[in-house]
Amino acid sequence: MAKQLFGTDGIRGVAGQPPLDERTVFACGMALGADLNLRGTAPNVVIGMDTRESGAQIAGWLAGGLAAESINFRFAGVITTPGVAHLTKSTPFSAGVMISASHNPYQDNGIKIFSATGYKLPDDEEHEIEEEIFRLLGSGLRPSSAPLREESVLREDYVSYLLSTLKTGLSGLRLVIDCGNGAASLLAPGLFEKAGALVTLTGCAPDGRNINKDCGALHVEQLRERVLREGADAGVAFDGDADRAILVSHSGKIIDGDNVLLIAARFLKKQSLLRGDTVVSTVMSNLGLERALGRLNIRMLRTPVGDKYVLEEMIRQDASLGGEQSGHVIFREFSTTGDGMLTALRMFEIARATGMNLDQLTEDFVAYPQKLVNIRVKQRRPMNELPLTLKAISEAEHELNDSGRVLVRFSGTELLARVMVEGPDQASVDRHSDKIAQVITQELE
Repeated sequence: MAKQLFGTDGIRGVAGQPPLDERTVFACGMALGADLNLRGTAPNVVIGMDTRESGAQIAGWLAGGLAAESINFRFAGVITTPGVAHLTKSTPFSAGVMISASHNPYQDNGIKIFSATGYKLPDDEEHEIEEEIFRLLGSGLRPSSAPLREESVLREDYVSYLLSTLKTGLSGLRLVIDCGNGAASLLAPGLFEKAGALVTLTGCAPDGRNINKDCGALHVEQLRERVLREGADAGVAFDGDADRAILVSHSGKIIDGDNVLLIAARFLKKQSLLRGDTVVSTVMSNLGLERALGRLNIRMLRTPVGDKYVLEEMIRQDASLGGEQSGHVIFREFSTTGDGMLTALRMFEIARATGMNLDQLTEDFVAYPQKLVNIRVKQRRPMNELPLTLKAISEAEHELNDSGRVLVRFSGTELLARVMVEGPDQASVDRHSDKIAQVITQELE
């Protein structure tokens, strides 16, 4: 049976409404606690959150469920998702929980669970926890909230770890950093200043409701303008939980995850550190990346969208590098998940080591025109039930042939159909993507 609560990135929804209402979140805490009790002795959990106004309440409900199962927990307060993953792996925690909806608006929130290894839970374990949640919801459940005591030392431990990964500092590097009014707001300024950079901040005044609002990794226009106005060496923007980063070069060029993968792959290959000469990415990565890597004799493997699936393939292939166009990049030497701040450190370190700026490091990347259209839908239906959509996709693929790609999928976290078309010229890309989007709208009205 397919999972009903867990999507591609944990449980997500509108804060205060199912599945993020008090009873379901409390049941989630209990179900996780029961699972941990079955798997080991003296289990304990670290909990973190981003800056959404609903974060502390949801964390309290979940902690209440853990306490009902006699599970000890520690609260890191505002911290990034990769920060929770790192603490879970490096400290004797049995699991880690991040309360965040990543790049979504403040009204949404979510629950991401990490195992003691620092990896997100496998699908089968999520399914078991989900079944227990539903069993608990069908019983006489009486939820309660547990008090939370923030331990800033947990955040400090994570920042110290990130600094320890730098072989050389960033002395004198002039950076503009957009924290997206999210979790990076409490961490990134100190991290990059301690690394020696000269930092100008934006999107660094969270109020509980402005997370991701016209700022951060999904809205880099203002960052680009600020980099150009300040004459900075580079800029970097994080999303709400800082598991992704988008960079901006000194000339204003947007450096997305595909560009980052090319920079890192070439550097690691020269250092004989790119295992299997392989990079793992997703179906969303641009054909330009695949062909640029091919010229370097580097193999690129594609997975479904989601850094969880990228990581699973990286483990299967014993690959050291993988990521997504959206800015999730996994450096397995240092992290078990996408980490925006770690990604930025690696990019600036490579620039220092090579004596090249971000423009020079990406000058051989020629992106194919690509268009992504999001269509709001009332329900997700199997593609085989949408004959007109299938016909439009087939026609586009036939015309594009080997010079482009078509990808149509439903979002795993929102009620959206996503249409991506890539091709040799913008006109054909626009024409095919608009037609497919129109047909989907027609069939799913």
